[in-house]
Amino acid sequence: MAGSRGRGRVDVASVAGALLAAGGILGGLLMEGGRIQDVSQITAAIIVFGGTLGAVMIHTPPSTLLRALRCLPQVFVAADLSLGAILDDIIGYATKARKMGLVSLESVAGSIEDPFLAKALTLAIDGTDLQELRQTMELEIAIEERWAEADARVFESAGGYAPTIGIIGAVMGLIQVMKNLANIDEVGHGIAVAFVATVYGVASANLFFLPAAGKIKAHASQEAERKEMILEGVSSIVEGLNPKIIRSKLEGYLGDRPQVRAVPEGRQRATRSAAA
Repeated sequence: MAGSRGRGRVDVASVAGALLAAGGILGGLLMEGGRIQDVSQITAAIIVFGGTLGAVMIHTPPSTLLRALRCLPQVFVAADLSLGAILDDIIGYATKARKMGLVSLESVAGSIEDPFLAKALTLAIDGTDLQELRQTMELEIAIEERWAEADARVFESAGGYAPTIGIIGAVMGLIQVMKNLANIDEVGHGIAVAFVATVYGVASANLFFLPAAGKIKAHASQEAERKEMILEGVSSIVEGLNPKIIRSKLEGYLGDRPQVRAVPEGRQRATRSAAA
């Protein structure tokens, strides 16, 4: 039986967006006669990113910070939710439970790879009251949503600190320029270099930190909907609803999602055969 998550795949939109943003900015610089070296300043990068990381570390508990860093792959890797496959599996479980009783699913519950589906189905097989089952699984969904919200806030805070620290870096650069006003030939160059820190701060906030926070929230929302679909399906099985009615209820979760793939007919036959 499936009941498993699809493998992650490259999030084309995120990668294309990052390339387009960087290409647009650097391309505009080159079109105006600038050079890449004009915005390549290691000192400015140390000030902005070191200062931003330090501010975030002060603002965020260590456990939350580490968990947020582990979420970084979500920005460029999209999980294949395979809602169509999950729906087909739930219908298979419902068909078997309707024919042979809910206890008959005990033989397949241990082989389900999706932890949420496995836990919900195991609680149902163990005879847990439907209301208690719902409360338990809904609590798990709510907790994970709060964790995702906290992870996103880490990047949001970084997006708030980076521009300000970039300004600090620019001011520090201007201080050095003012100390060398006697050499007027170096003043213009020094001012240009000083403002690179501001570019780093504003660009990192608006091209990475804030978009990353938004992507983490979007993934969390999709994951919550996936689990709500599973919970609704298991609850319907416990209620003994007709598999056709269950399918009709759960198909609303599929919508027009591009990540949902039609389950091949061969896969559908295999699921029906396992359910029988």
